[in-house]
Amino acid sequence: MLSRRSDTIFMTRRVFFKLVATVFLALLPAFSVPIAAFALGGVQLPLNQAAPAFTLPTNTGDGTVSLADYRGKWVVVYFYPKDFTSGCTLEARRFQQDLPRYTDRNAQILGVSVDSVSSHAEFCDSEGLKFPLLADTDGAVSKRYGSWMGVVALRHTYIVDPDGVLRATFTGVNPAIHSAEVLAKLDELRTSA
Repeated sequence: MLSRRSDTIFMTRRVFFKLVATVFLALLPAFSVPIAAFALGGVQLPLNQAAPAFTLPTNTGDGTVSLADYRGKWVVVYFYPKDFTSGCTLEARRFQQDLPRYTDRNAQILGVSVDSVSSHAEFCDSEGLKFPLLADTDGAVSKRYGSWMGVVALRHTYIVDPDGVLRATFTGVNPAIHSAEVLAKLDELRTSA
């Protein structure tokens, strides 16, 4: 008899807690306050606002590149962890392979990592990369873009329109297909602009 009573009490508690959890989950949206999108690496920048300006050293041209240098063009700013690693090499190769398609769309690719200018130069030479890689050695720009993980940049990509406005964000990037995803989004954004 005690066993049945214990079972009944246990069942009643379980039903009660299920009911409380269901009511809580049902009412949660009514009390939630909108917050900025958060991804691994930090708070993500809001879309349709000015992209944070930056100037960083590079292995190409005059030795520095600014986002403002590309006003009037679409800019793909992609952050990546490290030169010469498998995922980063694959991602860079895909962007290089598709570079003529970006050029046809009036778009500039900029790669950003914490590696040095000399590392970027060796990486570009090794992989035949014809777009700038920027040295964010202290991680300041990576932090500003919500793409920082302690000692390296995360694999995040941002599309900035010709007026300097942030139009798209990619987190959780798959290096093998990412360039194709960016091109598709770029086409979508250009047709709606």
